[in-house]
Amino acid sequence: MNNNIIDISLNNQKKAFSIIKELDIENAFKSIGARVNLVGSLKMGLLMKNKDIDFHVYTSSLNIEKSFLAVSKIAKNKKIDKLTYTNLIDTDEHCIEWHLFYRDDYNADNIEIWQIDIIHILEGSYYDGYFEKAADDVMNMLTQEKRNIILQLKYETPDNIKIMGIEYYKAVLKDNIQTYEEFIKWRDKQLFNGIIEF
Repeated sequence: MNNNIIDISLNNQKKAFSIIKELDIENAFKSIGARVNLVGSLKMGLLMKNKDIDFHVYTSSLNIEKSFLAVSKIAKNKKIDKLTYTNLIDTDEHCIEWHLFYRDDYNADNIEIWQIDIIHILEGSYYDGYFEKAADDVMNMLTQEKRNIILQLKYETPDNIKIMGIEYYKAVLKDNIQTYEEFIKWRDKQLFNGIIEF
């Protein structure tokens, strides 16, 4: 295991938490009465090269105006230079999807864009707690050795290939995949469609 990879992961996680604090994401949604949960690779300590931060927030009803109000508190930060919104209230997902893009230009030669995904979900619907449970299941199976393998696989994945975190976790934790070559062969045999269950 390359120590440099662990350093990259730890530095990116540290930066992610500083962005969360700077944008005051949790309080923005708590101000509309939402329950706010950090999910995804940052929650699990498995953030690597992909600059992304994931939150699931829950309210007892989905009110578009209130959701916009919460997001507007985050978006007033000048480093948020773009956001997208998808209304999925009347679908099986019962949610409003927000994708915010944070421009980190701490150094003019190295501008980084962080994607912040905030999924505003109806309390009591099918996906209430779904991804939190998956994260708990992953964390319960993680050892330091498995964590290092996952980080290594993420590091070795070319930047132009989009792979969901759950794919790495299933491969390493359920099927004992250890190298990137094994992982690609494993992935070619999977029939993933839509949301992948752990």
